[in-house]
Amino acid sequence: MRSVSSSRIALSSAPLQRLGLRTVSTHSAQLIDMSKTRPLAGGDVISAKQFDKSSIEYVFKVAAGLKKEVERNGGVDLLKHRVLANVFMEPSTRTASSFHAAMLRLGGAVVPINELTSSAQKGETLEDTVRTMENYADVLVLRHPKVGSAATAAHYARIPVINAGDGQGEHPTQALLDLFLIHQERGSIDGASITLLGDLKYGRTVHSLSVMLALFPGIKINLVSPPNLAMPAEVVAEVKAKGITVTETADLDAVLSTTDVLYQTRVQKERFASLEEYEKSKGAYIITPATLSPAKKSLLLLHPFPRVDEITPDVDQDPRAMYFKQPQYGMYMRMALLASVLGKEGPVL
Repeated sequence: MRSVSSSRIALSSAPLQRLGLRTVSTHSAQLIDMSKTRPLAGGDVISAKQFDKSSIEYVFKVAAGLKKEVERNGGVDLLKHRVLANVFMEPSTRTASSFHAAMLRLGGAVVPINELTSSAQKGETLEDTVRTMENYADVLVLRHPKVGSAATAAHYARIPVINAGDGQGEHPTQALLDLFLIHQERGSIDGASITLLGDLKYGRTVHSLSVMLALFPGIKINLVSPPNLAMPAEVVAEVKAKGITVTETADLDAVLSTTDVLYQTRVQKERFASLEEYEKSKGAYIITPATLSPAKKSLLLLHPFPRVDEITPDVDQDPRAMYFKQPQYGMYMRMALLASVLGKEGPVL
């Protein structure tokens, strides 16, 4: 059992108890120490709150170096003979495949586990799954339907744990890849006007992204959603506490013309307590070519996918549509994170 160092991210045990997870009083994740030569080595990636601007820029640098290696050579053997346990207890296409491909591009191997093949189907606890898988692998990536599950796994695991999404909680690696895309495609994140659209209540991607965006100077964040799907108050408060201008509205037209990055999200049917509640909320915002007509020519349109009907297929040919580039940037970013937590990123810096 591993004790995770204290930091800015102490997790309350109350939500974990409500979700039926065993709680541990030391649950927290370590703020990345940029004084180290390899600041992520041996650590976990659990929350967006672990990162400051310098640590985000550090993983950008690693990801950019690995991007060049993939473009030139198809990959690099930084993690030869290393093994990833890719444990996905919720359905996933992009994130699971992205981590799998990232490990292969780094020369490593993958042991994949999903919600259908796991012994969780027989009642096995998360603790036992983690303590079993650490015998086979050097790093564990976890997707789980319960908030706080990644922190629980990090406490019990002797190997680094990376949070690939914990229920409606966080998705820090998605936030990092989205920021990397914005940085590469726009040239800078500083000073951008970012509009987050759709399901902001249950959308773990926008929870993590908001926290990380607030680290960049001059950022303005527009939160556009139906009232019942508004961003959680604690996330809004944390962003505002960093001096970021936040606008909350239900009217996309009110902010679209000044938006630099439009981040559309899916209304997440699986998170709703009832089908009736979901039916009232779906289709609130649908992006079409006509929707984008007043937007900037330089706009970046992102979506973490899967897409249902919130962006029509005829938008796909718009050069501002970035959502099929996001998976590629995601692979580079996850290569950077895997190499970094295993202390092998040095050769590409």
